[in-house]
Amino acid sequence: MFTHFAKAAVHGTRGAAEYSFAAVRSTRDQEQRQADAILAFLLRMGPIYIKIGQIAATRSDLLPESWVDTLRVLQDRTPHMDAAQTRRAIERELGAPLETAFRAFDTVPIASASVAQVHTAELHDGRKVAVKLVKDAVPGQIEESLRALGALVKVVHAVAPPVRNLNLPKRFEEVARLLRPQADMTLEAGKQQRIHANLRAHPFVRVPEVLPELVTRRMLVMEFIDAVPGKHADTVPFPRERLAQRLQDTIYTMLYMHGLCHGDPHPGNVMFTPTGELVLLDYGITVELSEDEKWGLSSFYYACTRKEWSIAVDRFTRHFVSAGSELHSRRAEYDAEMIDVLRYHFDVSTNRWSTIAYFNDVNAVLRKYDSRYTTNFTKVELVFLSGEGFATQIDPNIDIWANARKFTDRYSPYMSAEVEGRFTKDFHEQMPTSLAMRDRADASLVAPTHIDRYFFPSGFPVFAEAASGGSIRDFDGNEYIDLSGGYGPHLLGYAHPAINAAIAGGLERGLINGIGNTAELELAELLVDAFPAAERAVLCNSGTEAILFALRMCRGYRRRTMVAKFEGHYHGFSDQGLISSWFRFSGDRDRPNPVAGTLGTDPAAVEGTLVLQYGDIPGLARLREHADDLACVILEPMPTSVVALHVEFLAELRRVCTELGIPLIFDEVVSGFRVAYGGVQVMTGIHPDLTCLGKVIGGGLPVGAVIGRREFIDTAKSSQDPFYDYENKVFAGGTLSGNSLTCTAGLAALHHLRDNPDIYRRLDANTEHLATQLREATADREIPCRISARNSIFSLNFTHREAGLYRDRMAGSNFKATIALAYYMRKHQVYMAEMHSFLISAAHTPEDLDQVARAFGKSLDEMLADQMFTV
Repeated sequence: MFTHFAKAAVHGTRGAAEYSFAAVRSTRDQEQRQADAILAFLLRMGPIYIKIGQIAATRSDLLPESWVDTLRVLQDRTPHMDAAQTRRAIERELGAPLETAFRAFDTVPIASASVAQVHTAELHDGRKVAVKLVKDAVPGQIEESLRALGALVKVVHAVAPPVRNLNLPKRFEEVARLLRPQADMTLEAGKQQRIHANLRAHPFVRVPEVLPELVTRRMLVMEFIDAVPGKHADTVPFPRERLAQRLQDTIYTMLYMHGLCHGDPHPGNVMFTPTGELVLLDYGITVELSEDEKWGLSSFYYACTRKEWSIAVDRFTRHFVSAGSELHSRRAEYDAEMIDVLRYHFDVSTNRWSTIAYFNDVNAVLRKYDSRYTTNFTKVELVFLSGEGFATQIDPNIDIWANARKFTDRYSPYMSAEVEGRFTKDFHEQMPTSLAMRDRADASLVAPTHIDRYFFPSGFPVFAEAASGGSIRDFDGNEYIDLSGGYGPHLLGYAHPAINAAIAGGLERGLINGIGNTAELELAELLVDAFPAAERAVLCNSGTEAILFALRMCRGYRRRTMVAKFEGHYHGFSDQGLISSWFRFSGDRDRPNPVAGTLGTDPAAVEGTLVLQYGDIPGLARLREHADDLACVILEPMPTSVVALHVEFLAELRRVCTELGIPLIFDEVVSGFRVAYGGVQVMTGIHPDLTCLGKVIGGGLPVGAVIGRREFIDTAKSSQDPFYDYENKVFAGGTLSGNSLTCTAGLAALHHLRDNPDIYRRLDANTEHLATQLREATADREIPCRISARNSIFSLNFTHREAGLYRDRMAGSNFKATIALAYYMRKHQVYMAEMHSFLISAAHTPEDLDQVARAFGKSLDEMLADQMFTV
């Protein structure tokens, strides 16, 4: 778009695809005169036109070399205020003499672009800073230019029928909204701080830290970083192709992963360190995508990489097209034409990829069907155009599409053909029987827990012949240290003597279910005794059942239907338990929208869910907004996905729920009796109204339980009056609930844990021991990785982002590496599921964990050799 404006300044409005420069290349002098004339025109017209020239200066692939070279001065060498004007402006912003804030200040700017000029200075504490100062006349010039351009666009729209379906006034207003805030440094500082937080730990991107106490509407003071200006990228002693790829990767990371992207990545706003780090400057223009738009962008390009053209067209149209009547009435024709465009650009001509040609072709189809991009995708288009232009300047041979595929592949849960082929060869040698059983299962079994796992499928599953202590053995005789523990039940390890003996005795006595038995009663008594706030228990067969029972009890007790839960908290496979639990998010960070966790979810379950953020104390105010509608609040007090424990937040949540009379449910299906005898509530002294349990309390057999206050549990207790029960009681049943064998195994496990409290001390020490070794291994190899661990639970993510909200942790997580790690570890005799979380057991010795750490180090070395982290 900006490229077209630059051409129009001299040659009119003919499109890029139609225009030929042959007529103006008769002599180099004539070409240079044109470039000088354009430069003078843009400088005379002001900041908006200078911005157009900055973008045009990145398009060396489209414009004559003399034009590009001449226009590059607009990136950091435009006219600036003199020393006296600069001092007056600084003191106006400070409201005090310049010397009150700065020990030294250079009034000659080191850079001057369309809106502001940048000076170096030194604070009184010795820190060197960069001071960005808006030029005095710029705010008024921006408004004047936008008014004039807006009027011109309206005239062209009115008198030129061929361009009327472009809806130029609408598109211009979208761009104007992007440019108008450029002169407000408080807005820019806010965006810079957010992007700095997103990229704080990135391996090769740096964002100057803002000094908020020295930010005003016209002045921004930030950390000074010494680096090579982008226009001199050819002098950086780092491979040009990798520098260009890093620039492209950085833009994609901000757009696809973070949803907040630098909006103007031209050479004047990017610098490079000698070691290949990128320094991003100037956040006057940014692009912010919603969670839905991030999902749409990622899913669209992912479909393109898989050549699923119909799916790609559907995703693009749903998320980024404002559809007109023609598109709706001629959808089949539109789909066919758009498929042709995508197939051509993403498949046929990928070795000659051009973003501008791609956008031109897509726009042509949209215009034909009376449609256009959404406002935000217009901004994405500008970022892609500017970024591609700069990357092409750095490396004229850059393969834009190949780099895009590498990026998309890294954040896909599915293996590339190269990785899959490597493991196929290795595992056919190591565990041929498991692979044969995998193929056999494909004919008759769908195993969503361990082979066909949702989002994290297992291409190379292990089939275990036996398990003992902290290890499993496959049918080919391979012994693996096990870090799954059956997803949690085997806290004491496999085949624990006390549990085995109890099960053997239970088998001899016969399997009793649906009839009262002593083990059922004793397990209920033991559970109630373990939790100070519990008065009764209801037994069932799984954690999911426990959640369903607890929610039903609260709905019955409160005569309300809405449930409040937390983003990223998994509560079993029920419709409501899955809502907003996975990798699909919607809504603002502090006001998430509920999202179905799976196809087939009842829409009423989604509509009846309020989603909050764990750890967000101010966000608990939303409970007050919905207090009259809520049946309960449910959460994992220590969410397994990120292994976080926020005691202050839990205490405030308990206080608010008590004040509002809203029942509070702790889902301790994973943490119950694993983190302490009892669970998180025993560790913290914060007690819910109901607790859902499972896993450990069954000694390895299927089990679930709801324990808690009498008034809630008794909603499932008959009154002996069937008419009263129908109107005032809830149903809780299950053929095998409280069966004698499960309860006998559970009693053995809990008795052993109760009578051997040192188990928890050793588990905590072993957790810290292993976590330290894993963190050291990634740090030594400079691999971006976040490892959270406590109380035998681990969460590992290959990402540069610090642990925060669940959506932040998942955004940018290298799913490919996570899955691959499981297979590399498998090669080194350690079994972990292809997921982000894993567990250790009381059966693991320090020597076992040292072996895990060694396997992890070897796996990282092999992953590095296979270039799984290289950019």
